[in-house]
Amino acid sequence: MKLPQPYKLKDIAAIINCKFEGDANHIVTGLNEIHMVEQGDIVFVDHPKYYEKAINSRATTILINPPEARQGKNVVCPAGKAFLISDDPFTDYNKLVKHFQPTSYSLKPISDTAIVGVNTVIMPGVYLGENVTVGDNCVLHPNVVVYNNCVIKNNVIIHAGTVIGADAFYYKKRSDKFDKMVSCGRVVIEDDVEIGGLCTIDRGVSGDTVIGAGTKLDNHVQVGHDTVVGKMCLMASHVGVSGCVVIKDGATLWGQAGVRSDVTIGKGAVLLAQSGLGEDVPDGKTFFGTPAGDARAKMKEVAALKMLPD
Repeated sequence: MKLPQPYKLKDIAAIINCKFEGDANHIVTGLNEIHMVEQGDIVFVDHPKYYEKAINSRATTILINPPEARQGKNVVCPAGKAFLISDDPFTDYNKLVKHFQPTSYSLKPISDTAIVGVNTVIMPGVYLGENVTVGDNCVLHPNVVVYNNCVIKNNVIIHAGTVIGADAFYYKKRSDKFDKMVSCGRVVIEDDVEIGGLCTIDRGVSGDTVIGAGTKLDNHVQVGHDTVVGKMCLMASHVGVSGCVVIKDGATLWGQAGVRSDVTIGKGAVLLAQSGLGEDVPDGKTFFGTPAGDARAKMKEVAALKMLPD
């Protein structure tokens, strides 16, 4: 999420009432979680396992717990970067999100701030939240829900009951509860996409979940937060894709396939039905099975298993 204007480090620290390490006039331009960070962003980290990844990321401001809570890890702020020192980085990150993107709700079916293009059909029961944009020549069938700030481009068809832009499934486990990470990202659906009935596409935690141009989703498909789906992809019914997945152009996921977070499915790759994917798929390869692997090798394994009773 980009801030409405550049802020100084000392001003950000004042918002969450925390100390800082670095130049008080160090500039902050955005907030992002670790998978999406860019130059000028704040990223939070609260576990020693991820200190190095956060500090060496493109983020230039790191919201981090104090030295006494770092489990003996010696952490040094790199030149040109800054630390915000917080007793609870997760909570303070959420405070910043709420400060810069306060929660708002439209109580009208079509928000006054929503924009709808020419020749677009909005059927009864559709909900368009604050600052939603729908392009030209689209059809939104009954009971489609589009949450705040999402973007639907031109020639898009969305079938009944689909939800675009629900919050990311992202929680921090405490001793007695799960704390929710506040989502401030969007869903962007590009031109010529068709989405079946009762699909769910979650907004990015801080960036965009993207469905690329020409891609087609069957009914009952779930796409998680910050996942980027390329152009001309196909997903059959009951496919489930976790957050932060990259699916490159022309990939196909057949029915009931499941994909764990933070993997890449290559250009033109195929994931066969009921496969459970836990690793990257190279361009043009076909994977099958659980755990999924090269389809030919997996088929040989299945054939060998059939021989065991004899």
